[in-house]
Amino acid sequence: MLKRHRIQFPKPESSNLNQDEAYFYLQEGKEQRKIRFHDYDRIYRVQNLYEQIFYDRLKCTSPEKVATILESSLKQTEDNLSELRVLDFGAGNGMMGDALKEHGVSRLIGVDIIPEAYDATVRDRPGLYDAYYVEDFTQLSDEKREDIASWQCDCMVTVAALGFGDIPTKAFIEAFNIITTKGWIAFNIKETFFDTRDESGFSKMIRELIFSDYLDVYHIERYRHRLSIEGEPLYYFAIAGRKNADVPVEFLESKGIGT
Repeated sequence: MLKRHRIQFPKPESSNLNQDEAYFYLQEGKEQRKIRFHDYDRIYRVQNLYEQIFYDRLKCTSPEKVATILESSLKQTEDNLSELRVLDFGAGNGMMGDALKEHGVSRLIGVDIIPEAYDATVRDRPGLYDAYYVEDFTQLSDEKREDIASWQCDCMVTVAALGFGDIPTKAFIEAFNIITTKGWIAFNIKETFFDTRDESGFSKMIRELIFSDYLDVYHIERYRHRLSIEGEPLYYFAIAGRKNADVPVEFLESKGIGT
C-alpha cells in the first residue's frame, strides 16, 4: 500500500491566491515544508504526493475528461482510438497516460521538460510509455525533433499544463507541428483563457488556433477540472480537434503572439 502523506492547506484567510500561486504544507517527521502547486519537481520526488493532492483531495477529473472527449471525437470519423500513436506532451508522472491506456490506446510517447517527471513515471508506472523524452521544446535540436517525429505520432494530448508558463506557445506549436497532418489534438485550458480580455500570448494563441484553418474542432466542453484549496470548483474547457496543417511561425507573428 502506498504511503499516505500528512498534508495541510493554508488557512482560508491566507489562501486567497491565484491558481498558480497556491501552495500546501508537507509534514515529514518534525519538518514542515511549504510547496507550491506548480513546484512539480519537488512534488514528483515524493511518491504518491501528486496523486494524493490533486486527485484524492482536490478531485481532479481532467485526464479522464480529455480522454473521453478524444474518444467521442474519433467516433465521428472512421478512426480508431486503439490505433493512435499518441504524444503525451507535458506527460508528468503518467496520469494522462494511464487514462489513455484505460481507453484502449496502445502506443504512447511521453514528453516533459522536468527530469523528475520521467523519474516518477519510471518509479510509479514502469512500461507505461514506449518512449519518454525529457526535452525543452523551445530549444529542440534537429536531431531530437527527427527522433521524436520518427514515431509518426498522429495524436497529441496536453492536460493541465497550458497557460501558466509551464508550456510556452513556441513549445506547444513545436509539438503540434510534429503530429502528422490529419492527426488529432486534445487538451484542456482554464476557462478564463477564452476571455478576449486576456491578452496573454498563450490565451491569444489558443483562440486564434481554434478559429483558424489549422485545426478543425470536433468537441469543446466546459467542465469542473478540480476543486480549489477552498473547496470551490475550478472550471476548464476540454477541446478536441483534427489538425489540418503545420502552424508556421509567421502565423503567430501576424497575430502579435510572442513565442
